[in-house]
Amino acid sequence: MDPAPAATKQNGRKVTGFIFAGILALAVVLAIAWYINYKKYHIATDDAYVTGRVHAIAAKVPGTVRALYVRDNQFVKKDELLLTIDDQDYEVRLRDADSALQAERSRLDEMGSRIEVARRQLTESEYRIAAAQAAVRLQETNMKQADADFKRADRLYQKAILPEEGWEKAKTNADIALAQTESAREQLRQAQAALATQQAMIRQAEAASRSQTAVIGQKEQVRKAEDLKKGYTKLVAPADGYIAKRTVEVGNQIADGQPLMAVVSLTDVWIVANYKETQLERVRPGQQVEINVDTYPGKVFRGRVDSIMAGTGSVFSLFPPENATGSYVKVVQRIPVKIVLEQGTDPDHNLRIGMSVVPTIRVER
Repeated sequence: MDPAPAATKQNGRKVTGFIFAGILALAVVLAIAWYINYKKYHIATDDAYVTGRVHAIAAKVPGTVRALYVRDNQFVKKDELLLTIDDQDYEVRLRDADSALQAERSRLDEMGSRIEVARRQLTESEYRIAAAQAAVRLQETNMKQADADFKRADRLYQKAILPEEGWEKAKTNADIALAQTESAREQLRQAQAALATQQAMIRQAEAASRSQTAVIGQKEQVRKAEDLKKGYTKLVAPADGYIAKRTVEVGNQIADGQPLMAVVSLTDVWIVANYKETQLERVRPGQQVEINVDTYPGKVFRGRVDSIMAGTGSVFSLFPPENATGSYVKVVQRIPVKIVLEQGTDPDHNLRIGMSVVPTIRVER
């Protein structure tokens, strides 16, 4: 066998091997370059989850659950009735408060009637004073005339022109006019005193009326509070959503503030992604995000960066770090980023609160 063709064939295989190795090395380099470039402009994390509005339903008043209208995981509309608490005790209290309020209002009406009568009497007293003043003026005029007649009669009597009987008659008329004047003045003083007394009574009645109005205001507040308590026996859904964490049954005795269930809204969910602080240099609100959900492999949800939290997660934890206390170990912190879904991304509400997701932010070049 000729060794030359064999050697040539072997050399060809070596060349082919070198070419293949070179192509493979180039492909690896290109793949690494593409991966580095991709990671540079696509920021991803697996420390992310779905969250949303969870409306806790709790009783505002204690009582016994009379009826329950929902079951676990049921969809409810806003203002739909969830459960009712026995309201008989609250109905009794409301009726008592209403009766007390009506009684105070009747008392105020009675006071108003008394004030109206007193004001009419005050008007009559003012008329009596005017009449008494006119009588005083009349009697004073009569007294002046009688006194003048008496003085003329006295002069004539001193000159023996007028008999003693005429003098005595003039003297009597003057005395009568004086007495009548004093009587008219006394009646005027009595009418004025009665007017002052009537005015004081009206002021006192008006003050009592204002105090009664304040009492009625307090009773109205009590009735309003009892009416609210009765209304609190009906619990309705605060928003559209699904029933979760139901812990109540018909007949249960519940306390005010006791959690009974939750309404989870799936129409307004978002992603909380805890990115490392070293990943957020070029992350800005409004950037596009691709979201992969562990529950739905291969399905991609789309969203955008809504906002970046003002601090790291550890700062807002129950026990925030105190780096100045002594030993310090530097740890890369994570900052929560809120990602909202684009309109129409999840029309069937497949995403559930708490699902694990992997969001990838496409940063600007």
